[in-house]
Amino acid sequence: MSKQEKKLFIQTLGCQMNDTDSQHMIAELKEHKNYTTTQNIEEADLILINTCSVREKPVSKLFSEIGQFNVKKKKSAKIGVCGCTASHLGHDIIKRAPYVDFVLGARNISKIKDIVDKKGAVEIDIDYDDSTYQFAQNSNNLYKTSVNISIGCDKECTYCIVPATRGDEISIPPEMIIEQIKKDVDKGAKEVTLLGQNVNSYGRRFSDKREKTTFTKLLQEVSKIEGLQRIRFTSPHPLHMDDEFIEEFAKNPKISKCIHMPLQSGSTKILKAMKRGYTKEWFLNRARKIRDMVPDVRITTDIIVAFPGETQEDFEDTIDVIKQVKFDQIFNFKYSPRPNTAALKLKDLEIADEIGTKRLMEVIELHKQHQSELMDKNVGKTVTVLFESLKPNGEVAGFTDNYCQVFVKGSDELLGRFVDVKVTNATRTALKGEVVDK
Repeated sequence: MSKQEKKLFIQTLGCQMNDTDSQHMIAELKEHKNYTTTQNIEEADLILINTCSVREKPVSKLFSEIGQFNVKKKKSAKIGVCGCTASHLGHDIIKRAPYVDFVLGARNISKIKDIVDKKGAVEIDIDYDDSTYQFAQNSNNLYKTSVNISIGCDKECTYCIVPATRGDEISIPPEMIIEQIKKDVDKGAKEVTLLGQNVNSYGRRFSDKREKTTFTKLLQEVSKIEGLQRIRFTSPHPLHMDDEFIEEFAKNPKISKCIHMPLQSGSTKILKAMKRGYTKEWFLNRARKIRDMVPDVRITTDIIVAFPGETQEDFEDTIDVIKQVKFDQIFNFKYSPRPNTAALKLKDLEIADEIGTKRLMEVIELHKQHQSELMDKNVGKTVTVLFESLKPNGEVAGFTDNYCQVFVKGSDELLGRFVDVKVTNATRTALKGEVVDK
């Protein structure tokens, strides 16, 4: 190691956007401050924690984790707390943990090179606009890349802290998105994931006040990139799933046939209390249209049970939607109050913890049944898989077009290739198969 080269240890919590933010910080620190990454915290010169505040538990664990890092680190190493929890706790982090050197909010990631050497710096401006900032390039996967297409969120979902930590929504100019994807494809990427809090509201507001556009148009432009074979995106909002968007999703062969549709609740009354903007009937209509147009589609969702005021009847509406749609994957949560959210005013309507736990377990058990039924249907089919990682026991793993994980016996010669696999076995979460010789 040269005298100037420094070691960076980074821990990323939360969503895929946080993963991309971490890649941006790694790249910026590598290019401007000569850092290289390490998995060994004890040799690190800089320790970053990129935090999530969507659920309560990650926030409550943060300070004990920072404390552990402080014990393990070498004396000269710096600690930085970044991301969404940094945005809403700000100066309190350093007050509670004085050994933290700086705090960097989720909307301020591009400032990492400027504050890394400033003891006590706190940058948490949620109105800061780095939508046209050209980040240094970095990727932790040779075959896949992810690109932010917007920053912030304009929705006012009453349970959600994101608008308070990431600010108002601004779209990143399409030419910047296209340019970044082309660079990644030139380096070997075959698949891109487009990221935003609500990707299908893309194009409503740009920093330079340019004319509005749509997410559907962006998908069409991205699909023209030569060498790019697969496009994923997350998360779209059910409210903005118009016919034009669904038809593009269905007919465009480059778009992965897996779609995340965050339901949150099946009750129209609760959806209104959550300020989601759609009804149970609208959600079912959109899901039915997608299933009809794309027979092999996988639909995933988020569900919150025990939102304040949720009656048994409201919960039964959620169960009804689960039974009708039969989601391929559900990210289940029991409601937890978050700071800076409108739902805090509903404290008098909060549901007893034991009722929330019972409802959560009912959703989990029903979903397990559906998962088994849906995954078993793949046995005997031939699927196309992009292999991307080596696993123990001589296995290679990758994903199908509709984002089902597949394992086969094989070696690194399969990596980065689209390969036909005959499915021989299914669990609730993955498939096993054999490579089809051509």
